[in-house]
Amino acid sequence: MLFLLALLPILLVIAALLLRQSSTRAALAGIGTGAVVGVFWFGFDGGEAWSVLTQWWPIILEVLLIICGGIAFAEASRRTGAQEVLARWLRENLGTGVVPVLAIVHGVTPLAESLTGFGIGMAIGVPLLYGLGIGGRKAATTGLLGLCIVPWGSMGPGTLIASHLAGVDFDALGAASAAISLTVFLGTGIAAALIVAVPGERLRGVLFASCSALVLWGGVWGANLLFGTAPAGAVGAALVLVMHLVLRRARGNRITLPAEVRRAGAAHVVLLGGVLSVAITVRALGLASSGWHYLASPALWLAIATLVALRHHGGERRATIRAAARSWTHVGPATGLFVLLGAVMSVSGMSAQIASTLTHLGSSYLALTPVLGGLGGFLAGSNSGANAMFAGPQAAAATTLGAPVLAVTAMQNVSGSMLIMASPARVEFATRLCDDAPDKTPILRTVLAINTTIVAVLALLSALFIPTS
Repeated sequence: MLFLLALLPILLVIAALLLRQSSTRAALAGIGTGAVVGVFWFGFDGGEAWSVLTQWWPIILEVLLIICGGIAFAEASRRTGAQEVLARWLRENLGTGVVPVLAIVHGVTPLAESLTGFGIGMAIGVPLLYGLGIGGRKAATTGLLGLCIVPWGSMGPGTLIASHLAGVDFDALGAASAAISLTVFLGTGIAAALIVAVPGERLRGVLFASCSALVLWGGVWGANLLFGTAPAGAVGAALVLVMHLVLRRARGNRITLPAEVRRAGAAHVVLLGGVLSVAITVRALGLASSGWHYLASPALWLAIATLVALRHHGGERRATIRAAARSWTHVGPATGLFVLLGAVMSVSGMSAQIASTLTHLGSSYLALTPVLGGLGGFLAGSNSGANAMFAGPQAAAATTLGAPVLAVTAMQNVSGSMLIMASPARVEFATRLCDDAPDKTPILRTVLAINTTIVAVLALLSALFIPTS
């Protein structure tokens, strides 16, 4: 009985999302139900409510500021024309065939998604793929596969949420997520190569995809260890893009960097360079556990980069702020409420009750970890939402089973990001970026089949390699 009551807030959130209610309404339904259940059946009192507010307001505020900054930066890039300049330059320098498709799936789209988030990477990647002469259906499908970097999207607010709900270090969770993301990078790259390669070139395409995935994996994992989680996705994706451009140069194609491209990319350099340099300095001085680490927060550098992007476009500042504020109202409040729901369930003991019941399955529960994460990502269409719903219960289940909480939370984080590609909202967005408006149904089926195959592999790895006591 207590298990069903503890699960009720999550079930109501899922039901609301399936009934096409907004994420904000779904989160409010979950919080309202969680508060009632917590008070009457789990002893959730005023002291615990105060604890939730005092302990969680810094993380909620930082997540909301990162989201706001990501939206504003993307809007500024679009309004100033920087996004189009960079897209045109990439289109002119990538060439045609499987290799440029991989440069987009493992480089361009992940880089843009890491810096901005919320599907903005896809808004750049899909038109580029379409511009390579790939049909709308294939362009939309492969464009969605470029969202393989979502745990580091917008510099990691979803991963930050998971780290706090699970009680693990943010950078340690990023590194663990990177370690198991090889499966994701390989799966998306190979699938993209098979989709676009002509008969007779598929084996060669799979080989190129595997190499591209290994570079992305090594770049993200290495950057996570050296610089921390926030910039790791952008660093790894930038490394892939540079590799593809260098290889194209080695084949005799001249790569130029005109002044307008340098100007368009200046804000991106400020963003990535600022986060990296301050993160390195804070770590070197041993200040990571103090308030100084906020100077390396993406929230601050996204705001600075937005101002840099608008420095010669004063007339666009107000319009950018208004447009970003409108977009934020559809994303920010829902994300904050999802985090609050996760905190209430954790502090009240509801997460522990769910975990206690599920762990009756024994070690076989570990195979369900990626499945639950994937379900959350598919329904919420957001890594932040998926982690807010399931990171707490997954971590509590790991503790009960004697499994390493970091490994289980990393599985939740990566799988919760995977099925976002197949969420209806993302598929709808991808098709709208194509001039020939392809049918959504076959695209959804293809991406869902790819995603579920990768999640199944993660489930097998989870069952085989995560130990229990």
